[in-house]
Amino acid sequence: MLRFRRRLPRHFSATKLQQHQQLKQLVSILLKYPSRRQATQQVHSHFITSGLLHNHHHHHHHSASYILLFNTLLRRYSLGQSPLEAFLFYKHLSCNLSFDSFTYTFLLHACSNFGSTPAGLQLHAIILKVGFQSHVYVQTALVYVYAVCGSLFEALHVFYEMPERNTVTWNVVITGLTKWGHLQLARSLFDQMPTRTVVSWTAIIDGYTRMNLPDEALALFRRMIIDDGIEPTEVTLLVIFPAISNLGTLKNCQSVHAYGEKRGFNASDIRITNSLIDSYAKCGCIKSASRFFEEISGQRKNLVSWTSLISGFAMHGMGKEALESFERMEEVGMKPNRVTFLSVLNACSHGGLVDEGLKFFNKMVNGTCQVVPDIKHYGCLIDMLGRAGRLEEAEKMAFEIPAEILNVVIWRTLLGACSFHGNVEMGERVTRKILEMERAYGGDYVLMSNIFAGVGMFGDAERLRKLMDERNVFKVPGHSLV
Repeated sequence: MLRFRRRLPRHFSATKLQQHQQLKQLVSILLKYPSRRQATQQVHSHFITSGLLHNHHHHHHHSASYILLFNTLLRRYSLGQSPLEAFLFYKHLSCNLSFDSFTYTFLLHACSNFGSTPAGLQLHAIILKVGFQSHVYVQTALVYVYAVCGSLFEALHVFYEMPERNTVTWNVVITGLTKWGHLQLARSLFDQMPTRTVVSWTAIIDGYTRMNLPDEALALFRRMIIDDGIEPTEVTLLVIFPAISNLGTLKNCQSVHAYGEKRGFNASDIRITNSLIDSYAKCGCIKSASRFFEEISGQRKNLVSWTSLISGFAMHGMGKEALESFERMEEVGMKPNRVTFLSVLNACSHGGLVDEGLKFFNKMVNGTCQVVPDIKHYGCLIDMLGRAGRLEEAEKMAFEIPAEILNVVIWRTLLGACSFHGNVEMGERVTRKILEMERAYGGDYVLMSNIFAGVGMFGDAERLRKLMDERNVFKVPGHSLV
């Protein structure tokens, strides 16, 4: 492991080396150790304490070197875990140096990293004051800050006021609009773009995928390739996979699989590989998902690969195969996380493997993994017990859920099990719990009314129906998708 000295070597003294050489060596240290916070702090400290900053006023011919060092430090802080340090550094030196466009670009990146609109507004004012209001890179970074923070009015104002925009500027504003759900405006700007790149297409396709419009996303994907002749990147494939999975069309999954094979993405990017496993399973072909998984070398498989396979088996009701895959995963040294455990619990629930599911839950909480269960794990467990008719155990589990994560969905899951098994007494208790938390959802009244009607308690069923009318609640009509 690399160890730094507490102080920089003595040969950094201004009496032994020219100022310019010192500055160049300080920059080289930052470039040599880009991920070492200690190196950044040492250079920062030396810059302040050695008199270099003070000497700047007497060595104007070295101004470019001073700015280069300052910007390199600023960039390191802006990309680090504490981007606020970039602002503190700038504030400390702002009265001593004159800055260039890179300075403000790095400051804006720092601002976007901790998502502060007020800081963005202050920087915006400074940028106007120092005269960078027409600089395309600085203004693009400013648009990005506002877009990341959700301040879309300000982002669009800067965008429309820019005398010059490049492709990155257009991509930034379109990505920001799609991120915050303004798909129609994003599409309008996309259609106005003078030149569209693969990044532009990927951003708009991602917008349609996010808004659950898979047909439109796939139509744009085809248009990008056929009409504009632009080849998708790995990122483009990653944003189209959810649309393919949503539609469940195996042919689309196979086409993207073939394209990824042709471009070498399947072999080079494990994210593509894992997405293909997931998509094949969601398109109804668990056989293809499993076969593709087995074709991956052991060195490339990661936890997501195994979890995708286990999840695929779970959604197809193949509990035994899911458990076998979990055991194989542990044999090769993979440590499951909360998502892996959720997948295997789902597999146990859909496969009727109740005792195995309870063992896995106990292993997750009390075993070597020490994973803290969230509401999804508890919900899965209660669903599993409810399906098996073990309602008393399910109710006991519901009461043991920590109050800070307990929600009404847990009780509704249990109420559904009471309805299925005709347990009126528990159904009434559970309904009271639900109504304590939420009274406006008509489905709860209807379900309990159906439980009463199912055992011939028509008077109680009618009483609940009247209570619905008195409280002015209604049930959203169900619908089917073919």
